Amino acid sequence: MTHVDVTVPDGLLAALKKAPHEVAAELRLAAAIHWYQQSLLSMERAAETAGLTRAEFLAELARRRVDVFVVDDQDLARELGDV
Repeated sequence: MTHVDVTVPDGLLAALKKAPHEVAAELRLAAAIHWYQQSLLSMERAAETAGLTRAEFLAELARRRVDVFVVDDQDLARELGDV
């Protein structure tokens, strides 16, 4: 696994009232969700990126009210026969 260092403002940990490892986990999860929503990662790869199982990632998406199925407008129109 590759290790990436990310620098955050000193006040972030205090503002969030979280420890560095908690902020790191939150950043990984936020990035995984973002990339999943952009269809850049599969659900399995996004879960792995977040350090979660697929079921845990699905539960986190539900908790955050994030759509589980990412549908492209053009794909939807094609499926509906509009294109």
